[in-house]
This record gives sequence, C-alpha cells and structure tokens, in this order.
Amino acid sequence: MKITASAASPYVRKAIACAIARGIDNQLERWTIATTDPVLSESNPLGKIPTLITDQGVALFDSPVICEYLDSIGSAPPLFPAAGPARWAALRLQALGDGILDASQPRRREIALPQDEGRIGYINLQRGKVARALDVLEKEVASLGPLKTIGDIAVACALGYLDFRFANEPWRPGHPKLEAWYASVEGLPPMAKTVPSA
Repeated sequence: MKITASAASPYVRKAIACAIARGIDNQLERWTIATTDPVLSESNPLGKIPTLITDQGVALFDSPVICEYLDSIGSAPPLFPAAGPARWAALRLQALGDGILDASQPRRREIALPQDEGRIGYINLQRGKVARALDVLEKEVASLGPLKTIGDIAVACALGYLDFRFANEPWRPGHPKLEAWYASVEGLPPMAKTVPSA
C-alpha cells in the first residue's frame, strides 16, 4: 500500500495514526506528491490528500474511508466498533474531530488574505464552530479513551492541529478536562510518531 505523505496535513496524520494503532504502519509506503500533480488526479479525481493506493491498485480517499480500510487489515482490536451504540459514539467523535479540521484549514488560508467584512465574517463563523466543538468535547471528555477508537484518534489529531497552526489561539483555557485527556494521549505512538511539521 502507499499513501500520500504530508508532514503538515492533519488528515494524513489521522490515517497514519490509525495504521500505527493497528500495527500495520510498516506496510505503508509514503508517497510524496504535489496536489497539483496530474498523477495524483489520475488516482483521485479530487486531487486531494490523503489518497491511499491499496495493494490491489484501488485508490481510496478521503481520510474516513482510508481509516476504515486500514481498520480492516491486521489483527489488532478494531478502531471502528461493530454496529451499535459504541460505533455511533466513535463516528460522532470522528465527525467532531474532522469538523474542527474542516473549519480550521480554510480559516488559516483566509487569514492570510486581505481582510474585508465578508472574509472577517467567514473567519469568525469558522472560529465559532471550533469553539463550540471544543465545548462539547470538554463536557463529554469521559467518552474519550486512550486512542482505541477512530473518534479518539480524530479528536487527538484535531487538537494537535490547533496547537500546530493556531498556537496564538490556545484551546486549553476553559477546557481543563480536555487538556488533561490530550496530555494523556499525545505521547502514545499514534500521536508521538506523527507530530506535524511545516
């Protein structure tokens, strides 16, 4: 298998963290390619990362699909629980983590552009989404575990991304329980081996 590599992408980080949690990261070849490269578009018409090419040559995208595929390989306990309440809880946490990323990545791009009323409104809208998600996670921190589900990994990657790209907007104040949870998991292999870099 090979996966598009980016040391800065939180979505790539999430996929590789899943592979590490499953004990199959040694089966992943890192594929460095620009999103503008036509070779990537041939595999993924959206031209986005992560893209994973299976051993059978099938291109999978994006991170939720890739993570679920990786969860089907190997013999480690599943990151995606079987059908039932535990599965919905894990998927909901994944949606919260991915939602933080979905609101943060475009906001980062918008901040770099000339500011006008519309752009400022958009930035504030995205910032509000992140703030509300953090508040929910603080209230529901008991549902988070030691990176045993896709939800745990997605939330950890989202918090790591906020540290990486928005250090000037610290998320820890007002979220002491979430801060304590993150401190308990950031040193575990799925996170420690995937620390982002520019």
